[in-house]
Amino acid sequence: METVLSPVVFYIISGILVAGVLVGLSLMSKPKTARTGNAVSAVSTVIAIAVTMYNYKILTSSVIWLAIALGVAISAIIATKVKMIQMPQLVALLNGFGGISSAFVAILSVIQAKDKFSEYTAAVALVIGFVTFTGSLVAAGKLHKVLPQKPVVIKGHTLIILALIAASVLCVVFRAPVWATAIVSALFGIVFAIRVGGADMPITISLLNSLSGVAGGIAGIAVGDVMLVAIGGIVGASGLLLTQIMCRAMNRSLISILIGSTSVKTEAMSETAEDTEDEAEEEPAAQESVPAQELTAQGILENAKKVIIVPGYGMALAQAQSKVKMLADKLEEKGVEVKFAIHPVAGRMPGHMNVLLCEVDVPYDKLYEMEVINPEFAECDAVIVVGANDVINPAANTAEGTPIYGMPVLNAGAAKYVIICNFDENPGYAGVPNPLYKSGNTLMLLGDAKETVSQIIDCI
Repeated sequence: METVLSPVVFYIISGILVAGVLVGLSLMSKPKTARTGNAVSAVSTVIAIAVTMYNYKILTSSVIWLAIALGVAISAIIATKVKMIQMPQLVALLNGFGGISSAFVAILSVIQAKDKFSEYTAAVALVIGFVTFTGSLVAAGKLHKVLPQKPVVIKGHTLIILALIAASVLCVVFRAPVWATAIVSALFGIVFAIRVGGADMPITISLLNSLSGVAGGIAGIAVGDVMLVAIGGIVGASGLLLTQIMCRAMNRSLISILIGSTSVKTEAMSETAEDTEDEAEEEPAAQESVPAQELTAQGILENAKKVIIVPGYGMALAQAQSKVKMLADKLEEKGVEVKFAIHPVAGRMPGHMNVLLCEVDVPYDKLYEMEVINPEFAECDAVIVVGANDVINPAANTAEGTPIYGMPVLNAGAAKYVIICNFDENPGYAGVPNPLYKSGNTLMLLGDAKETVSQIIDCI
């Protein structure tokens, strides 16, 4: 294709803009500069689009400008209408849009391919694009509760997934028709995503984000656009790094998540969880002097010197983060040391709790990762859990065959007392009963988290 800029000039401009995206990503890693970083990356991307349109002489295309105007209008509406609680499903949906965009580019590239290399790379981009699109739609549907939130396991699920992976590879190798490749890869995205449970959802969203970047990068190779290759590679690499970090934190392997083995429920699941619950009832925490059920939140907190707050998805649902901030401030006014324990998959997307607490100006240095805060639970006077379940469930250490078995959890039960502000006593997203609810050092305050946290604020 004829271009306006010489290859050297285009490469230099591309390098500068890619550097801008990288600088933005670096700034986004720090809370104080995150907004600036987001703006730098966004502006660099917009300029990259404009330069590409100019270079390939499509800057005056009315169709493209109409599409851009439509996209801007839709995104403006979404930005004003979508609530913070809906951000996880929006992120999943945007990942899907990235995937289908790359798939459309790949389809055109396959049709117009002039050599086998372009055809093969376009086919790979087509597969990854459709997997990302359908997988992201399922993830968004689960998060928005239009699809079952629990893992959906069909007969022979793992074999079906492996067969679809093999079929996708064969479609690429033997250059199957576009429609066949699209159907097979789309089915893989659906079958893979429906099996994902709540505990693995943040990892899945991170993985889908990475795949959207990989699809874009490979589509860039197919059309010969170095800027698309570079930016797609950045998104893919950063998403994959985050996915690997979260997998290690969750004691998961990426392969086990891809084939859904971490979300499978076995027949022994409920029995094992019930046995763990019975053990919790028989063996109350050694530290306690008075059972929590005989006390009130005021009685537990009146002499507390150190309190750890554990936020979870229930806090997001109740939009209780402002109340949690008020609670922390009031405790600190009384001389109590307050820390926040953040589990790597608390909520429904990476960094979900960090974003919500940052929204209400909780200082970032009060947020502690699981590895850092876990040893401190045994020496604190009280833990206040706000809408968290699976991430504090000690059954993860004992309930073999359950979706959370082997998953590192916050050791909230090791504290002298635990105050749990959850809506009810039902199991969390993973469907595993929490024996901590029956422990002798636990006080349950059931109901909307915003109301129960307000009750605690009023009594201290």
